[in-house]
Amino acid sequence: MMAAISCAQIGHSVVLLEQNEKLGKKIFITGKGRCNLTNACDTEQFFRNVVTNPKFLYSSLYGFDPSQVMAFFEEQGLKLKTERGNRVFPQSDHSSDVIKTLERALKDAYVDVRLHTKVAKIVTKGNEEKRVSHVQLSTGEKLEADVVIVATGGKSYTSTGSTGDGLRFAKELGLSVTECYPALCPLHTKETWPKSLMGLSLKNVSVTIKDGKKQVYDGFGEMLFTHFGVSGPLILSASSYVNRLVKERPLLLTIDLKPALDMEQLDHRLIREFEENPKKQFKNALGSLFPSKMIPVMVDLSGIDAECKVSAISKEERKRFASLIKAVPLTVVKTAGFEEAIITSGGVNVKEINPSTMEAKKVKGLYFAGEVLDTDALTGGFNLQIAWSTGHLAGSSVEW
Repeated sequence: MMAAISCAQIGHSVVLLEQNEKLGKKIFITGKGRCNLTNACDTEQFFRNVVTNPKFLYSSLYGFDPSQVMAFFEEQGLKLKTERGNRVFPQSDHSSDVIKTLERALKDAYVDVRLHTKVAKIVTKGNEEKRVSHVQLSTGEKLEADVVIVATGGKSYTSTGSTGDGLRFAKELGLSVTECYPALCPLHTKETWPKSLMGLSLKNVSVTIKDGKKQVYDGFGEMLFTHFGVSGPLILSASSYVNRLVKERPLLLTIDLKPALDMEQLDHRLIREFEENPKKQFKNALGSLFPSKMIPVMVDLSGIDAECKVSAISKEERKRFASLIKAVPLTVVKTAGFEEAIITSGGVNVKEINPSTMEAKKVKGLYFAGEVLDTDALTGGFNLQIAWSTGHLAGSSVEW
């Protein structure tokens, strides 16, 4: 939509082909239906949140940055608000308002929107210099085109229409596509005890993931236990860093339940708790340390007898328990699949795309934008901003 708008605004005749029955199905479900449409941080911080190929995005992001995206929507009549973590939402909290705004902009720019229209393939002409010739629809109909912008998304949430077609088009036209992985998705663990904590959310915890001795992720925030492992904002971010590694071997995830305390401070806290309740059984003396649902799991993992009076717990046992609190271990065995992934990691190899225009180097008149490219970022509006920026650059780069 953004590519079509920016292309039409500089005077081109634009047709938008959409295989779904309506526009913006992916936008509709983003941000839990509220649509976190960008992040109002500065550009340096923005690039720190891009996981794959941040340098490729310099031209597109500096050319159409978060402030310009916000200005675009506000000029179109959409009121915005900025929340915690610089996340930008429509004031109404309805993602449908973002889609309506884009639809209005498409109409104002005289873009010919065709719904229920599936593209079968993109056809090129010329031998030495390949260039776009036409688009063939699944009905067999041919649409002649000087330029085609592929903005089909990746492979995640296939129900929204992102079925990997753009990646297939790229391969068929001789471009390389990097291996695709689910990203911003939950993680599955070997241990089954997270199932007993299903739905429990932990705030202000730290999560570290290691591949052997090498640390591959470290973050602070909120996480959630599920029937198969762990999820929540911290874990979704972690998945983007571990999705390739965990396909090869299990990884160790540890949760620091008390990141504000060092080991010595935590030991003093345990001493105080135990001294105040010397006759209490171990299982009944932990109420102020963890959510009640978590106590049986922590007792079990500690190896200390649940019925043991706290006064009988040895110094070694107490120190081991403190170590457990600072590093509750879980074994990550895989990520959730594309059907649960917010985005796709991997895509059209950016080395084959001109970062100043988004045009394919091998095929004249063929452009790519958004998630179909091998670039992805963390949660917080960053991925949608990449879509707006690359779409805007592709559309506005189309020459006469």
